[in-house]
Amino acid sequence: MIRKMAEGVYNVGAIDWERTLFDEIVSTPQGTSYNAYLILGSEKIALVDTVEPEKVDQLLANLEELGVERIDYIVSNHAEQDHSGAIPILLEKYPGAKVVTNAKCKAFEMDLLHLKDEDFIVIKEGDTLDLGGKTLKFVFTPWVHWPETMTTFLVEDRIAFTCDFFGSHAATTHTFAEQYDRIYHEAKRYYAEIMMPFRQTIGRNIKKIEELEPRIIAPSHGPAYSDPKFIIDAYKEWISEKTKNEALVLYVSMHGSTKKMVDALVDYLGEEGVEVKVRDLVHADMGEIAIDLVDVTTLIIATPTMLAGPHPSAVYAAYLANALRPKVKVVGIMGSYGWGGRTVDILKANLGSLRVELLEPLLIKGLPKDEDYGKIREFAKKIAEKHRELGVMG
Repeated sequence: MIRKMAEGVYNVGAIDWERTLFDEIVSTPQGTSYNAYLILGSEKIALVDTVEPEKVDQLLANLEELGVERIDYIVSNHAEQDHSGAIPILLEKYPGAKVVTNAKCKAFEMDLLHLKDEDFIVIKEGDTLDLGGKTLKFVFTPWVHWPETMTTFLVEDRIAFTCDFFGSHAATTHTFAEQYDRIYHEAKRYYAEIMMPFRQTIGRNIKKIEELEPRIIAPSHGPAYSDPKFIIDAYKEWISEKTKNEALVLYVSMHGSTKKMVDALVDYLGEEGVEVKVRDLVHADMGEIAIDLVDVTTLIIATPTMLAGPHPSAVYAAYLANALRPKVKVVGIMGSYGWGGRTVDILKANLGSLRVELLEPLLIKGLPKDEDYGKIREFAKKIAEKHRELGVMG
C-alpha cells in the first residue's frame, strides 16, 4: 500500500498486521509498520529507511507500482535491522544506489549487514543533500534508542523523518494519526518500552526537532503526525519529572497470603487518597506495566518467598523497572514468607539503578493476622505521607 505524504513524497513501507512480539520481548498487540519514505527530486531519488527483510516484497512492489527504475540514495537513519535490514537487497536491485548515513551508523551496518566501505556516503550533522527541488538536511538525534540515530529533514515540505523517535507500534492504513486516543496509547507504550531509559537525552533531541519547525513528523513505525505538537507535547509530559498521585502494585501470590496483603493495601491507600493500579504479574501484559511506570510516583512489588527468594515473576518485574528507569520516586517491597529467605536483598539488587527512596520492607510470616493488617495500614500511611511531601496529592 502506497501512502502519499506530499507532492513527490510517499510512504512505500510495509504494514505488519500479524506481528505480536518485537525484539522477542516487546508486545505489539496492534501489529506494527516499517515505514520507508520515497522522495522524488527532479534530479535524484532518495529512499529514507527500509523495512524488515521479511517484508521487503511489499516495499519492492510499492516501488514497482510507482514506476521507480532507480534509486540514487538510501538514507539510513538507524542501523537496527527493522529499518536497515533490506538495504543489501535494495543495493542489489538498484546497483547505482549509495547508502547515506553518519559514521557511527556506517560502522554498525558494516558489522550487521556486511556492507562494504564503497557502499556509503558519510554525512556530518547539518549536511544537506540536493535532490533537485527537494533538499535533505541531516540532524543527529543520538540516544533516542541507539547512539547513531539521526533525523532526516525534507526542507521544502518541512517533513521530519525521525525513524524510531516519536514512533508507535501500530499497523494502520492511515497516512496520518487520526484516532488520537488509540495512537496516544500505542505511542506511550512504544515510549515506555523503548525510549524511557533515554529520557534525559530525549529532551535535548526534542529541542532539535522543534527548531526545525516541522509541518509533519514521519516516524518509521506507526502513522505520521500532521499535528507535530500532539506527539511532541506527549513526549514532553512523559520525560518530565512530574509524576501522578498513583501507586503501582505489582504482585504474585501463590497461596493467597500476599494477595490478602495487596487487597488490604489497596483499600488503605484509597482511604488515604492515593490512586492505585494493580497488576497480577503472572497474567499481566508487560507492555501495560511499562506504560503504568511512565507516570507513577510509587512502585510496590509484592511477592511470596519462594525457595528462599522472591517469586521469579517479581524478580523480572524489578529487573524490567530497573532497565526502563522510570521517574518513580518511591519503592516498597512487601510479601509473605514461611521461614526466612533473601527476598528483600534480591529485589534490592535488581532495583539498583533507580534513584528512589526505598521504604522499610513489610514482610509477614504466613497468612496475615489482625495485628499484621495494622502494619499494612501504616505502610499505606507512609506511602501517602511521601506523596504529600512530593506534592503530588491534590
